[in-house]
Amino acid sequence: MALEMRNECERCNSPLSNESLAHICAYECTFCEPCTEEMQNICPNCGGELVRRPRKKLNT
Repeated sequence: MALEMRNECERCNSPLSNESLAHICAYECTFCEPCTEEMQNICPNCGGELVRRPRKKLNT
């Protein structure tokens, strides 16, 4: 199953590209770096840990 790459922060609605630094929980809730830091790496939806989302490889 592929990871859903959501395109905006669920807290502040900032745009997130596939290459953006973002954080996700086990349920793929997605947050930008500043919001993740403010929430102390805890997902407000499930209480799980927010970890860095992998980035898609850029075609070179």
